[in-house]
Amino acid sequence: MTMPDDSADLIVDGAGPPPPIRRLVPGGAPTIVLPPPPGTITAPNGAGGTGPTVERRVSALPAAQVAERMRTEELRIAYGGKEAVKGVSLPVRRGEVLALIGPSGCGKTTLLRSLNRLTELTPTATRTGRIVLDDQDVDTLEVTDLRRRVSMVFQQPNPFPMSVFDNVAYALREQGSRKPRKGALMEPVTEALRRAGLLTEVQDNLDHPALRLSGGQQQRLCIARALAADPEVLLLDEPCSALDPKSTATIEELIVRLREEVAIVIVTHNLQQAHRVADKVGFMYLGDLVEYGDGDRIFSAPREERTADYVAGAFG
Repeated sequence: MTMPDDSADLIVDGAGPPPPIRRLVPGGAPTIVLPPPPGTITAPNGAGGTGPTVERRVSALPAAQVAERMRTEELRIAYGGKEAVKGVSLPVRRGEVLALIGPSGCGKTTLLRSLNRLTELTPTATRTGRIVLDDQDVDTLEVTDLRRRVSMVFQQPNPFPMSVFDNVAYALREQGSRKPRKGALMEPVTEALRRAGLLTEVQDNLDHPALRLSGGQQQRLCIARALAADPEVLLLDEPCSALDPKSTATIEELIVRLREEVAIVIVTHNLQQAHRVADKVGFMYLGDLVEYGDGDRIFSAPREERTADYVAGAFG
């Protein structure tokens, strides 16, 4: 039997010889990483580490442009006797984007859906505390009127199987006892599309089937449909989770622009998105509103240990 030559490269299972060892020799002075410029923040990216600097899209509006539209007072919501939201009080203001963040199952979507009484559609749901819209208890309002004034845009784009024009016109036609003709609706439909940042892309063919639009366009169409009813509050439930980065950026710019016209509440799992668009942030955990405050402070100097752990990526 021939013994292998000790000087030969061993081949194991056809893998070939091991790669050569690279030795890194430091040379020159270390690179100094400068702090981010004003208006940017460092985003979390996993436990114990930080990600890239994130530029905020939002800057505070003058106080005269900020006005409270809604508020919750000791709001409690339970499903089958198990509390999902525990005594939450917070304001919702025009001129601000309020982002609700927290791990899955913490109650943020339940809180969002309660603002226009969508939680009532769940048979086992019960609610105590107050929700106030323009100093009126929402329980005293007719529910369809409430949902016109407090509109919801859902996680998945849900355009109706009709034309772009008819999708937006639907919200307008449902408001009156007599159905207005297309000519009378053209101006409000195009205005809603303009506010949603979609008009320039569809104005040459408003009869185009809505279901043939891209995902980002469909979501902006749903926002246009909500805006056509002239709401006071716009609720956004993970509006960009199904979109590509380019469409997400377009929606985020739209959100920041729209806050001058309507109060906006957004639920998002994307902490970098909350960094970019939120004036105010509420961190929820196991049904509790753990911390609420300015977006810059929540992400850079949170006061609660659970908030600090969450935005640092320690859990989620």
